[in-house]
Amino acid sequence: MDLVYRPRRLRRTETLRRMVRETVVRPQDFIYPLFAAPGKGVRQEVAAMPGVFRLSPELLVKEAESALKLRVPAVLLFGLPRQKDDTGSEAASPRGTVQQAVRLLKKNLPELMVITDVCLCAYTSHGHCGLLHGGRVDNDATLEALAQVAVSHAEAGADLVAPSDMMDGRVGALREALDERGFEMVAILSYAVKYASAFYGPFREAADSAPAFGDRRSYQMDPANAREAVREAALDVEEGADILMVKPAGPYLDIIAQLAGEFDLPIAAYQVSGEYSMLKAAAAQGWLDETAAMLESLLAIKRAGADLILTYFAKEAAALLKG
Repeated sequence: MDLVYRPRRLRRTETLRRMVRETVVRPQDFIYPLFAAPGKGVRQEVAAMPGVFRLSPELLVKEAESALKLRVPAVLLFGLPRQKDDTGSEAASPRGTVQQAVRLLKKNLPELMVITDVCLCAYTSHGHCGLLHGGRVDNDATLEALAQVAVSHAEAGADLVAPSDMMDGRVGALREALDERGFEMVAILSYAVKYASAFYGPFREAADSAPAFGDRRSYQMDPANAREAVREAALDVEEGADILMVKPAGPYLDIIAQLAGEFDLPIAAYQVSGEYSMLKAAAAQGWLDETAAMLESLLAIKRAGADLILTYFAKEAAALLKG
């Protein structure tokens, strides 16, 4: 039989494969999540996430600088408080760890894009993402608290704020509060589609943010739902979101693709702690080639439609890629 077309012709050499490659992952696509810890000289490795550390602000600046030198343009900051209370009051404090870290980053690395996570879970004694009333998370009462946190981050110099709480209406509340305080140019990277996922476990160790009771299924999305993801994202667009995020990334490539086809805003995807830890653990056992599996996983996220990838592999991957 005569073969008219042979797809293997364009796979024959690395140069040919590179010439016809449809998807390219670059260091500029990455956002590097970092954990800001109170104090000075703090560098605590997260047991479940080898290579990931809780860092005091001055050491966090050095870590961000090393990423920037590899052409990673942005960091996402999570904070650990000195003390917790029922309302997570330290989250909005000008003296909070995130606020300190933001000021240092913008002073020392002005070209770095600094994004801050806006949530209360790491700051509340009960570990939930909002204020409690009668043992349940009070959605509307939480909005004002989140707005205060976002404004405090903007006052410190944050370029973008990223609400991850999944309260209804929080993007609109943040946009209104930021605009009223003169921060109309601070963008909102919304955790628009955040699933109640089993892949967050290692992060909760890193941020000390596990709920003291119950779970977060009453406000994070049901993993079974896809159409709801579009509704959630559409609401955030209406409320003023600038970037839409899907979290987790790897188990929800179909959702990333769906949002990329539906909306014209940039799409971000978060390769979460569990995804990172699985690859690290399998590689440590010799079951996977860590470098190959890491790069393939990031390529899949980009191919699905993500413009931006939040990943703990940002530095490792950037060192291997040419921008």
